Amino acid sequence: MTDSPAERGAEHGAVRGPDRQALGAWLRLLLTPGLGPLSVRPLLERWGSAQAIWAQSPTAWAEQVGARQAQAMAQTPPDWAQQLEATWAWLQAQPEQRTVLTLDAPGYPQLLRHIPDPPLLLFAQGRIERLPAGLAPALAVVGSRNPTPQGRLNAQQFAQHLAAAGLCIVSGLALGVDGAAHEGALHAAAETPNDGVLPTVAVVGTGLDRVYPARHRELAHRIAAQGLLVSEYPLGTPPLSANFPRRNRIISGLSLGTLVVEAALGSGSLITARQALEQGREVFALPGSIHSPQSKGCHALIREGATLVESVEDVLAELPLRRTPRTPAADHAAGSEAHGLLALLGHDPIGLDALQALSGLGTAELQAELLALELQGLLARQANGLFQRLFRETR
Repeated sequence: MTDSPAERGAEHGAVRGPDRQALGAWLRLLLTPGLGPLSVRPLLERWGSAQAIWAQSPTAWAEQVGARQAQAMAQTPPDWAQQLEATWAWLQAQPEQRTVLTLDAPGYPQLLRHIPDPPLLLFAQGRIERLPAGLAPALAVVGSRNPTPQGRLNAQQFAQHLAAAGLCIVSGLALGVDGAAHEGALHAAAETPNDGVLPTVAVVGTGLDRVYPARHRELAHRIAAQGLLVSEYPLGTPPLSANFPRRNRIISGLSLGTLVVEAALGSGSLITARQALEQGREVFALPGSIHSPQSKGCHALIREGATLVESVEDVLAELPLRRTPRTPAADHAAGSEAHGLLALLGHDPIGLDALQALSGLGTAELQAELLALELQGLLARQANGLFQRLFRETR
């Protein structure tokens, strides 16, 4: 039997993955209709490995999973051989950066293994030499795909400071809060490299040979270079809408807790938060304006018992971590004291006429002041013509 690419890559620090025969056995489990983690677990407990499962008779399978599922198992999935060939070629192309973690593998993340329905396989690409230790401790940061300017800034800054404190930031590569969280973690890694912990992990809802959304292609490449991309879906899987709520259990399952930055009622981020609660993990939520629909989901979580978060320390105090000194970035943010005009802006968006009435400034002078604040990153001009102050997180 030829050594697997992950085994050859182990010489360079990469984790050990399955050989081709074992990979084929696991892929057949993954691709068989009707089988899932809950069905496969009794089979693994009975026979110990994927290869051993396929060595049994349909009658033996039926004793564990029932006649209908046993009948499905007896039929080789039509795309199994093609998927095995594609996956093996994908692994061989970059053995130091790609691997497949099977549910029974020593390198499989322990926190994830203990959720009710852990993925059978995790396809991984990036700094795989840091597995499994680099995934812990981790914190999920999730939120709206259409955040307010303040929400985007909160996600970026909280992720940056939390990553600087030694946490791996886990999110879903989506537009909005997810992307801002990944960016913050990568920024922290550039400023304060940590050789032991991955700065960020992106859990995606497609095969790893695809990037969704396409606008995050460059971000995905940066994450693969410094962190990790993971998916439970086989190569070639398109961005099907049903995949994304399901992948959320992996985001929360990899993490000690989940921080929700902004979320409307009914948001997918609330699904992640509730899955975290079901998994026995911490849930944190940032409060926001009572006038913003993007804050209502966070407020609902807080009413249900989520920890209200106003600073990074509110998160760190609830997690079993060593404290780290205040970072220069946080000091700079704390020292950005306004300017009288900022005090007039308050927390909610405000129009130009109202600002002019409050400030007493002439139109030209007011516009100049607003532009200066916008260029400093202290103010956001919204599409509806309103202005909103951006409050930078302080430690």
